[in-house]
Amino acid sequence: MSRPTQDGPTPVRASSPREQRRVVLATVVGTTVEWYDFFLYAAAAGLVFGQLFFEPAGSGLATLLAFGSVGVSFLFRPLGAIIAGHLGDRYGRRVVLVFTLLLMGTATALIGLLPTYGQIGVTAPVLLVLLRILQGISAGGEWGGAVLMSTEHAPAHRRGLFGASPQVGVPLGLLLSSAMMAIMSAVAPGDAFLTWGWRVPFLLSIVLIGVGFWVRRSVEESPVFVEIADRKETTHQPLLRLFKKHTPLVFVAAFIFAGNNAVGYMTAGGYIQRYASDPAGPVGLDRGPVLWAVTISAVVWLVSTWSAAALSDHLGRRTTLAVGFVAQLVGVLALFPLVNLGTFGSLLLGLSILSIGLGLSYGPQSALNAELYPASIRFSGAAASHATGSILGGAFAPTIATALVQATGATTSVTFYLAGMTVIGLAATLLLRDRTGIPLGPDHEEEQAVSPIYGLSRA
Repeated sequence: MSRPTQDGPTPVRASSPREQRRVVLATVVGTTVEWYDFFLYAAAAGLVFGQLFFEPAGSGLATLLAFGSVGVSFLFRPLGAIIAGHLGDRYGRRVVLVFTLLLMGTATALIGLLPTYGQIGVTAPVLLVLLRILQGISAGGEWGGAVLMSTEHAPAHRRGLFGASPQVGVPLGLLLSSAMMAIMSAVAPGDAFLTWGWRVPFLLSIVLIGVGFWVRRSVEESPVFVEIADRKETTHQPLLRLFKKHTPLVFVAAFIFAGNNAVGYMTAGGYIQRYASDPAGPVGLDRGPVLWAVTISAVVWLVSTWSAAALSDHLGRRTTLAVGFVAQLVGVLALFPLVNLGTFGSLLLGLSILSIGLGLSYGPQSALNAELYPASIRFSGAAASHATGSILGGAFAPTIATALVQATGATTSVTFYLAGMTVIGLAATLLLRDRTGIPLGPDHEEEQAVSPIYGLSRA
């Protein structure tokens, strides 16, 4: 496979190894904090929010409403993507990353202070959903900025590996949020967990915000954006230009993300936690073991994600993603047969097999998105495809899974749904030419503007 070189009339200034390490650290820490906050809500939705905020609706509907509140935030990710994309392409990547971190952390901490339905009535779920919407706006802008900070600082031949830093923040956030929930479930068992135990992980976000803010403020701006700004070539209407010239590409990239995201939200969205720990359900495990199984599987997801990102520097993004979706399909088919055996070991095995495929189909997506779009509108492109893919994939995956089981009485329908989303992700991947190693600087906008979609010569 041929690789484009970084030759050009005015190469973008290369970051020093020290600065590259700082960027990786800042990206990992920042995205971990962001996704800790985001996944913490999803875990709480599966475990306590139905009872505490939606209980008058009745047990079954309360669960659907709690998972629906998880999905509502995804509908506001495009707004976050629009705002962040515009600011990121005009004023830089770093300022957006600091803002999204503060917004997410503040919303999370306030959720930890919310009164319940029993205390203030219908105002409680309304405030809960409003704070979840703020989380969605933050998440919509976070990913694109983190991706570009890591990949635009990276050497071309290691872009996949460096691009893994925002990706591993996702399983790290899941690991941290699940571990905190598991610890508090042991520290405050039974009614104590419902009364105050669930609040502690949310309030911990205040400390994490401070750490993430300090780390992110310490890094330099992306050298690609610095080059664009120095030339005074920033785009005044990046989103308009993006959809005028690159609409098909935005949706192809979105379907690739959706194929991974829908399956990932079986754990990240809190569905498995609820399904496996429901006393009236077919599995009936205690809350603590379920949370620890999710925590351990997040480690598998982390290792798989990092490995796949590094592998994509050698095999190419397209090939690695295709292998990943095939592995993910195997995990989808094995998941519920293993979970329904009703033991901690079978639950952990099912989640771990699934996590291998999830990581393989997730790790390369950071570098993939950076290499799809021209430099001047790259933030808008990456943010738009990510936000759109989130809606098509993970937004209502737990709600859909819950409704399917309630309608059919079995998890087979959920398996078909997840398998279908995986196949969609694979098909979208195969529509793209591989662009691994393409120059990312503004001198190569003409090359970057050539559509990577088979059958299209120029977007």
